[in-house]
Amino acid sequence: MDRTERFYKIERLLRSRGCVNFESLLEELGVSPATLKRDLQYLRDRMGAPITYDHDDKGYRLDATGSMASGAAKTVQHELPGMWFSERELHALLTMHQLMSGLDDDGVLARHLQPMMDRLQGLLGADANEARELVRRVKLIGTARRRVPSRHFELLGSALVQRKRVWLKYFKRNGRVNTEREVSPQRLVNYRNTWYLDAWCHASEALRRFALDAVIEARALDTRAKPVALKDIEAEFDGSYGIYGGSGARLKWATLVFEPEAAQWVANEEWHPQQKSRWLGADGQTAADGERSGSYELQVPYSEPTELMMDILRHGDSVHVVGDKALATAVARRLQKAAALYA
Repeated sequence: MDRTERFYKIERLLRSRGCVNFESLLEELGVSPATLKRDLQYLRDRMGAPITYDHDDKGYRLDATGSMASGAAKTVQHELPGMWFSERELHALLTMHQLMSGLDDDGVLARHLQPMMDRLQGLLGADANEARELVRRVKLIGTARRRVPSRHFELLGSALVQRKRVWLKYFKRNGRVNTEREVSPQRLVNYRNTWYLDAWCHASEALRRFALDAVIEARALDTRAKPVALKDIEAEFDGSYGIYGGSGARLKWATLVFEPEAAQWVANEEWHPQQKSRWLGADGQTAADGERSGSYELQVPYSEPTELMMDILRHGDSVHVVGDKALATAVARRLQKAAALYA
């Protein structure tokens, strides 16, 4: 029985029996006297449980009343928190807080979550120094991060929760122009250290994805947001490769074959949730079970090739595109242009 379970059992015993002596608590909990004393003290000091010792009945009970300044009695209601975790789960939650902080340049998310994390730290029993030491044991290294002004993040997050429309002044990178539009926020997405907003664009009457770092101005509107079913959002954006989904283009499958050295790394990567893969033998056919020394074939769905090409190009001559002539030609052209820069 871990400490969380003991806390609940102690309070349950005191509520059901009224007064319980020390020996009975020891027997019910199966712990040492020192552990029981620490549990009782923790419940009193850290959890605010009104546990008192009744000298007449020689046992512990929950004090049902407290003193008011006037001398009158007031009823004290105490309940342990409805959400409880084991110490292992608490450590995991504190770790997740550190990860969230790493994704959040301006500390917006971490700031809103901090009261909950302080409470979790109290449940863990760690002092401030121990907590700082714990989160320092997790390090998130981000690259190519695009910063988002906290005012925009908070405004868009609030509009998303409140289901309100937002007016945006947005820099459209592919046309290098500023645009203005009214949108109904549907979902916030963090992808490769960058935040995006999936929203219904009322100018184009379609779902669009906006990079938050390209938002120049944002203003909340009183108009109710257009509701869009989450399954429709997922169908629009999540089926294709990378962040460029939702272009409306037909979904295609790319087949990539990695040379043996690169294959040892790529085989452990997830490029897409629906990807298909297999190890290849020397004859180019599926390798025997357990054989991982040859080439590696990876198939991923895509509709817009921009990001897929970027990931293909970073593997240089360790990968080649099979079957998709248009994609293979586009990759070859990019490689030729890159090579020409060093000629």
